[in-house]
Amino acid sequence: MADPATSATSPARTPALNPDTPAGPKTMDAGKWANKRVYLRLVIYTAGIHVFAGFIMLLFELGSRNK
Repeated sequence: MADPATSATSPARTPALNPDTPAGPKTMDAGKWANKRVYLRLVIYTAGIHVFAGFIMLLFELGSRNK
């Protein structure tokens, strides 16, 4: 039986491990785009929460004036 550490495998037999194949870099590009979408969502959600909190504070301020 041959030693797996010393036996050579051709790139054609293991295409998923070869970074030069079209299947290799797809996940890196998808990961970068996914990170950009996450950051954009984070900014939108943060701004939306601040607007909602400001509206609630405005309601409390207007409610306290009518006492």
